[in-house]
Amino acid sequence: MAPVAAGGRSRSEIVALLATLRQLPPETRRLVLSGLPSWVVDALREEWWWQARGGQIEPKGDWRIWAIIAGRGFGKTRAGAEWVWERARADPEARIALVAASRDEVGRVMVEGESGILAIARIGESPRWISSRGLVVFPSGARAYAYSAAQPQQLRGPQHHFAWCDELAKWPRSQAAWDNLMLGLRLGEAPRTIVTTTPQPVPLLKRLPSLERCIVTRGRTDENPDSAADFRTAMRLTYGGTRLGRQELDGELLDDLPGALWTRDIIEGARSRIAREQLRRVVVGVDPPITVEGGCGIVVCGIDGSGIGHVVDDHSVTGLRPEGWARRAAAAAEIWDAQRIVAEKNQGGEMVESVLRAADFRLPIELVHAKGSKAARAEPIALRFETGRAKLAGTFPALEDELCAITYDGYEGEGRSPDRADAMVWAMTGLFNGPRAEPRIRAL
Repeated sequence: MAPVAAGGRSRSEIVALLATLRQLPPETRRLVLSGLPSWVVDALREEWWWQARGGQIEPKGDWRIWAIIAGRGFGKTRAGAEWVWERARADPEARIALVAASRDEVGRVMVEGESGILAIARIGESPRWISSRGLVVFPSGARAYAYSAAQPQQLRGPQHHFAWCDELAKWPRSQAAWDNLMLGLRLGEAPRTIVTTTPQPVPLLKRLPSLERCIVTRGRTDENPDSAADFRTAMRLTYGGTRLGRQELDGELLDDLPGALWTRDIIEGARSRIAREQLRRVVVGVDPPITVEGGCGIVVCGIDGSGIGHVVDDHSVTGLRPEGWARRAAAAAEIWDAQRIVAEKNQGGEMVESVLRAADFRLPIELVHAKGSKAARAEPIALRFETGRAKLAGTFPALEDELCAITYDGYEGEGRSPDRADAMVWAMTGLFNGPRAEPRIRAL
């Protein structure tokens, strides 16, 4: 007999209906669903394949570890719980480890939570949670056992077919717990582990993507349409672009490099708000590209009446010919009523000034020659950030990533050159070393 689902319909009938609905455009789909009976709504809730998106979809292939590293509210817990249910339904003999920072979190989030194992059971399924024993008994006979990462010795000895590790980044004794879990993951022909976590720069999580047969999927808070729109908007307005927001909302793993001139903490401590009229002098820094395919750093900085420099805008571009990036730099100067453009001339020589003059002949242009290493040029500006004499008037993720990748040994970030960071250094240097007053650029 075909398995019965919601509304007395066979599960195969529901799957066929949902497969058809899934092909419809979103607006048409919503219109159709609004007129369907309640059993369809129940079916939608039960059928995970219909709801899973992006980083929640189980990867194909011969993987051993699947890590979902994503922002808060993305749907990591639901994905983990659904994955556990699929293993339990398919294998009555399955022994599954549920590991969190504490036994309490296993029960409160992974088992009893609103997206946990108990909440997503299908109609007719009655899993039992024996909290005193830390045991989930599935209808098939499969069992899941709760473990605390704070007590890694609990994982020494037990064997499992599968494991679900939640919020790995906050495990108190992560390496010992992980090692004991992996050594006991030896039942069946293909033991597998799912990891669901918001990122933090802890050693185990940083190493995870490099482990053998590990696949990482990612996701952002904004990608979950089921979360409250007001929450998503408020979080983006409050934390968007900051280190906390990039970590907790965008699921980015941010870390500080050894010997970095700027750290994430220095940058977060250098946030400022300043009105345009408070800027006494404005300079546009330009780091021209070597090739057309390269990036041109164009960063605007201003100094206030107390002598503090502020990064106020980033107009950097990629893939433009000299005429294109020159016009972009001229536009940035006009927008901010700048007093000077400071541009590096190492790669283009006098050509740099020529294209800038062609874009707008009124611009006061100062050509500078890069001497020594990037670190040597950037260190005085980094010191000003560290001592509160230079700030970021907003959030500039791409620029901030480049700054944090400049070390005393060179540049260790992605890409061939930190164009934005170089442009900012030129602009800040021009601000602090330039004249106290000079006429501003104004359009005629």
